[in-house]
Amino acid sequence: MHPDPEAPPTSRRLPWPVLAASGFALFLLALLWFGHELVEGDGAAVDRAIMLAMRADGHPIGPAWLPSAVRDVTALGSTTVLSFLVLVGAIFLWLAGRLRTALLLVGATALGSLTVETIKALVSRSRPDLVGRLMEETSKSFPSGHAALSAIVYLTLATLLFPVLPDRRIRAFVLAVALLLTLSVGISRVYLGVHWPSDVAAGWAFGGVWAMLWWRIELALLDRRGPQP
Repeated sequence: MHPDPEAPPTSRRLPWPVLAASGFALFLLALLWFGHELVEGDGAAVDRAIMLAMRADGHPIGPAWLPSAVRDVTALGSTTVLSFLVLVGAIFLWLAGRLRTALLLVGATALGSLTVETIKALVSRSRPDLVGRLMEETSKSFPSGHAALSAIVYLTLATLLFPVLPDRRIRAFVLAVALLLTLSVGISRVYLGVHWPSDVAAGWAFGGVWAMLWWRIELALLDRRGPQP
């Protein structure tokens, strides 16, 4: 069997796995630097302005029922709800004959959660005390675990389900719902006063990059082993 004459020599091929790992490492370093700058510096003016814009005379803006509704939304990014969704998604993928994808989903969310908690411990940013909190939280603030984990779970679920959803319109709908849920959970954390906006933005960034990284891993495995039965 002759080698493909159009394929570049092995020595000239870009080592995409190494480049991806290096890029992600640089991203994590940038995230840690950003977190420490927020803790040690005075770059939180935008944070303060956004949080204060969600209060009027010390009370949350909007009708009386809105805080309760926002607490319901923020629960969609809780560990309990997301763990349940990962379990259901993994079982669905397994029943659809995609055991490898199901294992990737579980691995992506478990490792993502561990990484977020590690970053929280390294940065050690305190929860905001600028406005009254509408619910109590005790962990560190940066990055937002709800924002990061909702991005990881919803976006990873959406992308890993693509092979099971052949219709392009259905795939677009699933991705749109995943994005909407991720955005809603993040915004709810700021409205409730338990996270600075920069915490949420960092969580979104981490979760989005993490989901894309595992989507790329799934594509690489499909290319290497062929489609699953």
